[in-house]
Amino acid sequence: QLQLVESGGGLVQPGGSLRLSCAASGFSLDDYAIGWFRQAPGKEREGVSCISSTGGTTYYTGSVKERFTISRDNAKNTVYLQMNSLKPEDTGIYYCAAGIIFLSCTITTDEYQYWGQGTQVTVSS
Repeated sequence: QLQLVESGGGLVQPGGSLRLSCAASGFSLDDYAIGWFRQAPGKEREGVSCISSTGGTTYYTGSVKERFTISRDNAKNTVYLQMNSLKPEDTGIYYCAAGIIFLSCTITTDEYQYWGQGTQVTVSS
């Protein structure tokens, strides 16, 4: 069974940090670009960051640049999203997704075939 599982979410104060993990089971992430998306209450899902299959290309949406870092460890079949200097507006359910995208990545949801169930991130004092 092909599955992506996110973990690492939680409640954190503004200015704090969290590291999200996206672990794959049933298939290898080696050939897949990975995207991180989030959905806040009452809002549409938005792309946050992505990384190409080789790790050579990364992308961040403007609101998270300089605060979030995406990385991957193909040996562990896992992708990470390090989130620093968190703000209340970062609150939402965070999803990872895997897609076949040749030597690149995108934060367009249509490009991704497999999705995790999400992990809740709440930034509040």
